[in-house]
Amino acid sequence: MRPQALFGVQDVWVGAMVPKRWARRAVTRNTIKRQIYNVSTTFEPRLKLAAHVVRLRSGFDRSRFVSATSDALKAAVRGELEQLFGRVASPAAVEPSA
Repeated sequence: MRPQALFGVQDVWVGAMVPKRWARRAVTRNTIKRQIYNVSTTFEPRLKLAAHVVRLRSGFDRSRFVSATSDALKAAVRGELEQLFGRVASPAAVEPSA
């Protein structure tokens, strides 16, 4: 018997795990998840057809990011996500110059 694929659809799937251990407030966890999904849509055409899971692995300095929805937190999260997705995405197609 052949092993059955976990996902029957050949597509790019992105999941987000933001544990309460690293982001105590729900508003912070939701803000980080929204950033994960927004950045992933930018890189989606360059990702392999697979399920990708992004997991927050450490906390952030609460004295630096006082507000859970601050622009500073969003920019920091977005910058790290762009680096992460940049590492796993295939190189962008080069447009021929006119």
